[in-house]
Amino acid sequence: MPKVKTAAQSKYGRKCPECGSSSFIEDPTRGELVCNKCGLVMEEEMIDTGQEWRAFDTEQMSRRARAGAPLTFTKHDKGLTTEIGKGVGELYKVPTKKRAQYYRLTKWHKRLIKSKDRNLSFALSELQRIVSFLNLSRSVHEKIARYYEQAVNKGLVRGRSIESVIAALTYAVSREFGSPRTLDEIAESSGEDKREIGRTYRYISRELNIRILPADPTTYVPRFCSMLGLSDRVLAKAVEILKKAKKHDITSGKGPTGVAAAAIYIACVLLGEKRTQREVADTTNITEVTIRNRYIELVKKLDLEAEMEKKAKEE
Repeated sequence: MPKVKTAAQSKYGRKCPECGSSSFIEDPTRGELVCNKCGLVMEEEMIDTGQEWRAFDTEQMSRRARAGAPLTFTKHDKGLTTEIGKGVGELYKVPTKKRAQYYRLTKWHKRLIKSKDRNLSFALSELQRIVSFLNLSRSVHEKIARYYEQAVNKGLVRGRSIESVIAALTYAVSREFGSPRTLDEIAESSGEDKREIGRTYRYISRELNIRILPADPTTYVPRFCSMLGLSDRVLAKAVEILKKAKKHDITSGKGPTGVAAAAIYIACVLLGEKRTQREVADTTNITEVTIRNRYIELVKKLDLEAEMEKKAKEE
């Protein structure tokens, strides 16, 4: 059945010279583009770019398809792998007379891989582990891999550990995409020291021209609420408190994670979903002292003292 496309939907972006209509029918069986109003043939002998085979189930589709997976920066060869032999088992599929030659080709194939490819292969496997540990999205994974390849091409990795560069880029890109992870979480997942990650982050972001605005406390709230098992009401209330705090310029110069944790604690008290400061501190990996200090500042400057006291008495 031919499908109808309007000018707004289609790639044609033109009008029929006879009637001025912008609605066309694309007839794939005849290879024609026809005006939907007057029937004028606008184009003929159009090339069909679709597949020439049919498949009735997924197995047939995978067997008949001649294209591989899409290119991806998360693999050192963009997914276009060329490998001679995938282990000892493959050797026994080769005729006996050819086995020595096959073994020699496999050995030289491994030796001739460039140092950049070896570096990327190790680094991207490390990145896969960190992304999985931190539960980051596919788009974040791709962006980190792109940045890492740029860093390798510019020679920025030389003299630094691969793990620290990957950790620094993960910290930068997760913030860039609005799903930030704390330095403690990054350090735990990578096994690198926080100071080393910080130093590498500053150097790499300067050299690759990665410009990231200071982290907004509200971006941490959804994940912290999820970790604490809180409702959407608490999440919305915490975001509301942070917006008021930002308007009164209370959050500037303060650690975003501490401010976010304090706002969540206040929202819990106001809405009756009780969580102790210790629970919030342990879950968000922030000290109780930091949460208490941010809590006192927010309550005083947002005039929430009376409301907080009233809720404490009710309980």
